[in-house]
Amino acid sequence: MKTIPLLILFLFAFLSCGQDSNNAIQDSEGGKKKPLAAPKDTEISNMVQEISVDSIRAYIGTMVDFGTRHSLSDTVSDTRGIGAARRWVKSKFEEFGKASSGRLKAILDPYVVQKSGRIPHDVLMKNAMATLKGTDPDDDRVLIVSGHLDSRVSDVMDAERDAPGANDDASGVAVVMELCRVMSKREFPLTIIFVAVQGEEQGLFGATHLARKCRQDSINVIAMFNNDIVGNTISSNTNIKDSTRVRVFSETIPAFETDNMRRLRRRTGAENDSKSRQLARYIKELGESYVENFEVVLNYRTDRFLRGGDHTPFSRNGFTAIRMCEINENFVHQHQDIRVEDGIQYGDLPEFVDYNYTAKVARVNLAAMANLAYAPYEPQNVGLKFNLNNNTTLVWDKPKGKEPAGYNILLRETYQSNWEQKIYVTDTTATIPYSKDNYFFAVQSVDADGHSSLPVFPRPVR
Repeated sequence: MKTIPLLILFLFAFLSCGQDSNNAIQDSEGGKKKPLAAPKDTEISNMVQEISVDSIRAYIGTMVDFGTRHSLSDTVSDTRGIGAARRWVKSKFEEFGKASSGRLKAILDPYVVQKSGRIPHDVLMKNAMATLKGTDPDDDRVLIVSGHLDSRVSDVMDAERDAPGANDDASGVAVVMELCRVMSKREFPLTIIFVAVQGEEQGLFGATHLARKCRQDSINVIAMFNNDIVGNTISSNTNIKDSTRVRVFSETIPAFETDNMRRLRRRTGAENDSKSRQLARYIKELGESYVENFEVVLNYRTDRFLRGGDHTPFSRNGFTAIRMCEINENFVHQHQDIRVEDGIQYGDLPEFVDYNYTAKVARVNLAAMANLAYAPYEPQNVGLKFNLNNNTTLVWDKPKGKEPAGYNILLRETYQSNWEQKIYVTDTTATIPYSKDNYFFAVQSVDADGHSSLPVFPRPVR
């Protein structure tokens, strides 16, 4: 006798869910799409608030005080050059490690760069790296966040002239250091690597070394965050001031794409759904949820026009990687000799850094990284059933590791750039009243506290 009422309630709930999902993406004035908002976690909110503007200012000031951090500069002095700078970063990592119960380990990771191009002779370079070991011995996932320690002036081969590099890229390294300071006090099931790489200006050498090492050692890097030039808010030429937005660059067509991947991408129309693009959307959702009055702008390029950064070697080695960068660059203060010319001050000096802005960028990084660190593994073998039907059926397998509380099915219309709505389910299959011809879909694992994995774009299955 109780079966019929329960069935009716189930059907009503299902239909209501579909209606609510449709209504949720409509603005009450004109049908404008609303961005998704992630549920907030108190502990992550506390971490976000712990990001200190004063700490970031102090880190950048110390790096500037080393005079130059050119990759070919002095490695012996304790007060000047790249050697002193990378030892200092390592010492700060070690200082932060005291609050980690021994889980944070800092090293200088050496590698030899042979003579070529911008390297006039063989050079021993070193990345300053701190690894926060995950608390779950069965969790093999790794997050990497980086900035580049080296700096330059107008002549990329000039290792003697002062090259303060306050924004490019002491700002990015300061973000990495502040994330390490705050996050090393906490426990996460997976492992996080904080790294200040060397050799970016000479050819992305530090990042290339680390990316190749991760691939050779089969390290399960699920996301790489590169922070490069994240401290300026006034653009050159246009003089536009904007402290409310940051760009995230992500590849469209994967640099590491096999023939099978290419064929599948073309058949499913997945040009805008690379793994790095999913990470970029994830950062936007989480960053904007935790950092008020700050917009994460998705730039659908691998990097700026004809330029590159330390995320590029990770993309080339098949890893999910993005670049965070200020919304408008100021080229008067970037890659310039320090000088006054026609009344204009040139040079990458600390007085041109907006430290509050850099702190906001750090908070966006933290919000996304911490959520990923707490989240379950991604669902496996996500598929979209091919049939002539205006409903869509998605199927997937449970992820490895701890079983999630449920899953989010993400939807967006084909002409939209960002995910527009979520449907929460607890099973590993779902049929929803949205046409596969008009929508794109993805599935992510979710734990009981709302921490979600990266979305997985489905493959067609029969």
